[in-house]
Amino acid sequence: MNKIEGKAEGPEQPLCLVVGVGDATGAALVRRFADGGYRVAMIARNAQRLEALARKTVSARAYPCDVADYPALTETLAKIRRDLGEPAVLVYNAVSATFRRFEETTVDELEANFRVNTAALLVLVQQLAPAMRRAGRGAILVTGNTAALRGVPNYAVFAPTKAAQRILAQSLARDLGPDGIHVAYITVDAAIDVTWYGPEDQKPAWLKPPDDWPHRREDFFAKPEAIAEEVFHIGRQDRSTWSFDHVIRPFAEHW
Repeated sequence: MNKIEGKAEGPEQPLCLVVGVGDATGAALVRRFADGGYRVAMIARNAQRLEALARKTVSARAYPCDVADYPALTETLAKIRRDLGEPAVLVYNAVSATFRRFEETTVDELEANFRVNTAALLVLVQQLAPAMRRAGRGAILVTGNTAALRGVPNYAVFAPTKAAQRILAQSLARDLGPDGIHVAYITVDAAIDVTWYGPEDQKPAWLKPPDDWPHRREDFFAKPEAIAEEVFHIGRQDRSTWSFDHVIRPFAEHW
């Protein structure tokens, strides 16, 4: 029998659904909620990555799915609910990012980003919120970035979809809050310290601070584990002090 913090794994433990599980923030979110006593269902496109993480993480189950495929997403949610029950927490960490200037892109690219960043979130909430309402509690936690707050030239088909995501989350917060469901938006204003690019000398230039950067690397890049810790904390706020907008960044980040 699997154990989490001294407790037997079973249906009495709350279920957290993490959508968008990569090697960095998504995996850290899975580990943090599992360590915090949750059973965790994981959704991402990469089945091999999910299965590897499930083998290492007690109580985590893999459900490969492309969230841009709405029928497949609906079927996957039905399977999760049959297998594990209703999620008490939804962490939406999926992202589709196309970085182009407006004259270099297409409407199709805008729509592709919108399907993942905004529309799939709506599909999930439509499916999961009714059970949270019946229970009188729940949490929906959405990770974002500063593209949700401002646009820059290369973000012409990305930033609008993240801004829409944040406003959707705000609408959900105002709608679902009175029913006991906490909705929060976590803006990560930072480069995230990803691991899948290999050794330091092989990482792309955008992951390296400039040569004259006065701070240490660990002062500039956000650690996935630290992001996950903040998300976990926000998801467990007392309902008398719920908050919606969160901006987290390393101290060295310009803002």
